[in-house]
Amino acid sequence: MSNTTLILLGAGSSSRFGTNVKKQWLYTGETPLWLHVAEHFEKSADFDEILIVSSAEELAAMRNFASYTYVQGGNSRQASLSNALAYVTSKYVMVSDIARCCAPTEMIQRILDAKEVASCIVPVLPVTDTLYLDAKPIDREKTKIIQTPQLSNTSLLKQALQTETLFTDDSSAIASLGEKVHFVEGSTKAHKLTTQEDLQKVTCLQAPSNRTLTGFGIDIHSFETGKQMFLCGVPIDVDYGFKAHSDGDVAIHALIDALLGAAGLGDIGELYPDTEDTYTGADSKVLLRDTVKRIRAYGFNIGNIDMTIMAEVPKLLPYKEEMKRTIADILGIRQNFVNIKATTAEKLGFVGRKEGVTVHAVANLTYFNWKTLTTGNNI
Repeated sequence: MSNTTLILLGAGSSSRFGTNVKKQWLYTGETPLWLHVAEHFEKSADFDEILIVSSAEELAAMRNFASYTYVQGGNSRQASLSNALAYVTSKYVMVSDIARCCAPTEMIQRILDAKEVASCIVPVLPVTDTLYLDAKPIDREKTKIIQTPQLSNTSLLKQALQTETLFTDDSSAIASLGEKVHFVEGSTKAHKLTTQEDLQKVTCLQAPSNRTLTGFGIDIHSFETGKQMFLCGVPIDVDYGFKAHSDGDVAIHALIDALLGAAGLGDIGELYPDTEDTYTGADSKVLLRDTVKRIRAYGFNIGNIDMTIMAEVPKLLPYKEEMKRTIADILGIRQNFVNIKATTAEKLGFVGRKEGVTVHAVANLTYFNWKTLTTGNNI
């Protein structure tokens, strides 16, 4: 046993990255960035446990990938770290940011090898440029660029964070106790991914896979008199709608399931449960927009969708073009990538008896190609 726990922090919003995609969900091959970092550390050293810290929403998706310990983050780096430390029982804890995605194995080992030298072990780089502070030059030989991962005595780090003071890293917290901080050689390869320009400096990452991911969705709703009918977000001119907790747009519900299926993000009932009052009478277009936002934030582009609406009534031919325009607008794709078919059940079953509608949907996704950001061709 190494008596060391690894904490990987990734609960930030990626607001400085400047895309709809959260940087922890950029793909290298078919592996999201956060998992790439976790697997790299796991191969580089022996840890008693690996803790992944992220938002509650993202943790549900992360659990589909690997059996690490997942911890909900807070509203700051320090709060997230404190949440994770509550799970740590080992003598030492190594903490790194998921955005520090290319830390070399040899640097990680240098830190671990020095863990008994001081209360906190920190990789550093020398400053090579001239520095000014308050319009006056300072001796750059006395300055250092601080990196992560950093390794600390667990009990001391927990103690140091029990304060209102906000620290920018673990070494600052440990130093506030008067404890010794020891520096080891860092690496220029361990560049932190903060903005799009940083993508050119994280050379360990491969381009995302060109695989197409396919999802299938189906939904069924019976009719209810005296309710407005919506299909594909379009109001249908009949005197009945769908019996449902929300507005009952059976076509959008099937499409949401298809999109979530392709992305491996569960199903509509998990994201928008019909047991919550929030979704009583909900506009399904709003739910679809939220789904699309999630899909993109998790590193996917929407390719095309195909839907079959099985209905004896109402007659849908007059509405199909408007349906396609509405769905294409919400998905952010061209109208020709949205195909909507309408058919009957040949008078068979509950659809044939004019009691309701069934919709089947297929959606195709591809990985967001972040490589285009490094060439100026933002997609």
